[in-house]
Amino acid sequence: MNRSNPFQGFGVALATPFNSDGSIDFVALRSLVDNIIVGGVDFICVLGTTAETPTLTEEEKLEIRRVVVEVNQERVPLLLGAGNNSTQAVCRQLREDNFEGFSGLLMVCPFYNKPTQEGLYQHFKKISEESPLPIILYNIPGRTGVNLQAATTLRLANDCPNIVAIKEASGIITQIEEIVEYAPDGFDVFSGDDAITFELLTIGAKGVISVIGNAYPEEFGAMVHAAQAGDYTSALSQHRQFRRLYKLMSVDGNPSGIKGLLYIQGKADNVVRLPLVPVRVETLEAIRHYAED
Repeated sequence: MNRSNPFQGFGVALATPFNSDGSIDFVALRSLVDNIIVGGVDFICVLGTTAETPTLTEEEKLEIRRVVVEVNQERVPLLLGAGNNSTQAVCRQLREDNFEGFSGLLMVCPFYNKPTQEGLYQHFKKISEESPLPIILYNIPGRTGVNLQAATTLRLANDCPNIVAIKEASGIITQIEEIVEYAPDGFDVFSGDDAITFELLTIGAKGVISVIGNAYPEEFGAMVHAAQAGDYTSALSQHRQFRRLYKLMSVDGNPSGIKGLLYIQGKADNVVRLPLVPVRVETLEAIRHYAED
């Protein structure tokens, strides 16, 4: 089975900067994309969880896509979040949309429906048959309400040649290890959680789709690339420098944490769209202390 995965190493799940009135700050978005690329990212994920995609209109999503493609100028591969909890809706988009500028699609598990493992298999199999681009599965049960189990992931990996990887954000290490161990050639595992990325890289994961990378592309990328090169001593040292930040990014939820950090760095306003709210004052101050250390 021939597989072609254009994504390896250090990816960033791009945040969406907003102005104080809640509109998209495209000036900050352009700057953020360029800063991430210059910082050494290997690829960028557009319109994922960190982008607050559920609160964006279809028109805003299209404009974000256009701007990112324009700024990128083909410097790094772009991965587009295109999942939905309706198989029919995803397949319709795959048939009708123009994915120019993108090298692959990120497909999250159907949310709210709570399908069985067979339902998940049939959903992704149908999508793989329609997709014009390679697919990365996205397993994040804390948000979707359903866990894509290792057996189902491996079944898809073996049956669908254009499903090339999975972004694993279940936090279930034994499950992730099983996928890494038994995956067919060319099927890769990416960490979906910054805090366990170092550990997953040591057991065979091929990279990460990072949140912290929005703010620290050079530093977090250095950790990923050191681990890829087998220099686990350097990678562990770099990983430990982020230990406090991992907790701060999640204590009040994502992307509220990264928005607070980007605000402190002067890269974006501290604005999220309801029903999300900014991090608490005490969290923001703790993030500030970390950034200023």
